[in-house]
Amino acid sequence: MEREFIAERQKGLQAYLDVITTHHILSNCELVKKFLDPNSYSVNYTEIALQHVSMFFRSEPKWEVVEPLKDIGWRIRKKYFLMKIKNQPKERLMLSWADLGPDKYLSDKDLQYAVKLLSSCSHPYIYKITFATANESSALVIRPFSEKGTLKDLIYKAKPKDPFLKKYCNPKKIQGLELQQIKTYGRQILEVLKFLHEKGFPYGHLHSANVMLDGDTCKLLDLENSLLGLPSFYRSYFSQFRKINTLEGVDVHCFGHLLYEMTYGRPPDMIPVDNFPPAPSVFVVSVLESILTCEAMKNGMPTVSRLLQMPLFSDVLLTSSEKPQFKIPTKLKEALKTSKECIEKRLTEDQKLIHQHRRLTRAQSHHGSEEEKKKRKILARKKSKRSAYESGEEHSAKYSNSNNSAGSGASSPLTSPSSPTPPSTAGASSIPPAPPPLPPAAPPLSTEVPAQPSLQPDVGASRGALLSSIQNFRKGTLKKTQTCDYSAPRIS
Repeated sequence: MEREFIAERQKGLQAYLDVITTHHILSNCELVKKFLDPNSYSVNYTEIALQHVSMFFRSEPKWEVVEPLKDIGWRIRKKYFLMKIKNQPKERLMLSWADLGPDKYLSDKDLQYAVKLLSSCSHPYIYKITFATANESSALVIRPFSEKGTLKDLIYKAKPKDPFLKKYCNPKKIQGLELQQIKTYGRQILEVLKFLHEKGFPYGHLHSANVMLDGDTCKLLDLENSLLGLPSFYRSYFSQFRKINTLEGVDVHCFGHLLYEMTYGRPPDMIPVDNFPPAPSVFVVSVLESILTCEAMKNGMPTVSRLLQMPLFSDVLLTSSEKPQFKIPTKLKEALKTSKECIEKRLTEDQKLIHQHRRLTRAQSHHGSEEEKKKRKILARKKSKRSAYESGEEHSAKYSNSNNSAGSGASSPLTSPSSPTPPSTAGASSIPPAPPPLPPAAPPLSTEVPAQPSLQPDVGASRGALLSSIQNFRKGTLKKTQTCDYSAPRIS
């Protein structure tokens, strides 16, 4: 196969994967994760869940499995089963089994106690838990099964038992809820979030599939998720913004996603959102702007109490007469507080890592752009020209210094090899001229000669130094010598 063809196919595959991984639901799909990282997702969690459920039935024989509810949730490590009680065969219940997650900070003893305590929680906007238990590796919760499904099923007009991808990934019709439904459901959800925050119970798992519908009432699901340390559905969104660093802020951010979905019938295309489509009321947009805009991400999330005071929810009348009850022992409250702080600390650390990675990516992208490469080339040329000009100035300064030093008396012995040889002595004029074999009469001059070329690399400068040395020559500076003439004949 040709290299060009392979490179083209690789680019196409990368573009295809980029689209899939940026789609929030598809990116959490088990098939996608197995394709991208088969080693980390090789475990069959359905079999593990069946083993744990079978062990549970040995100690609790009154329960019986009707059928597995395959892939109705988005989590890979959470499985669902339709249940019934043997002596009440018509009543349907739903069992959920989940593995422990990375944010599990409670001790095994505190975890088991907290999970069992969930069945005692009573609140008009919290879905009732029939039975709950946990061990050192997983937890199991049983709730009544609702044929109406969740708030997400209502928005997408889906059947509760269908797989998650089929129900929500590509809806046939996109339509938001009516304004009164948005106001009522929003107020009910905010009330239960306020209740949990006041109790010091961490949640952080709000989304439309975790809100069960019971008539015209919304009821919160999956309170156990934060105890088990499971990651939030919207973690990939709020982990990008360092101002969302508490579980209360996480709940408000998730409420913004939920309100957008109730209003427009679909999740936002991207976060932050700066331009909102037309909404049933300007009050809806004002709430969304306080949570999902770029300015809100920079300044931080509003509190639940602040949202309840906004015009969209402040005039909603709640008719429920049920008194909320959720007694948490003091010792467990301290453990929950510590667990909450650890969850928030890990979130802050992840946000720092993401921030550093984004800065590095932006820098690499900036320096790798064509425009930046051209700028660097131009700067390099200017720098090389400047350095060449400066080196030329240094050479000319050296040459001028050497010329100045050559004009002084101390440099008079420096002569060129081409200069005429001076007379051998200054005081022996009566002696006849020496024959040709005589050695040179002035050795000091010859010893100084080789040093001259190394000081004058330029021909013009050498010539100037030569002329200067000729002009400044003084005969009196030569040393006197005595010549022994052996050329006369000897008479014995």
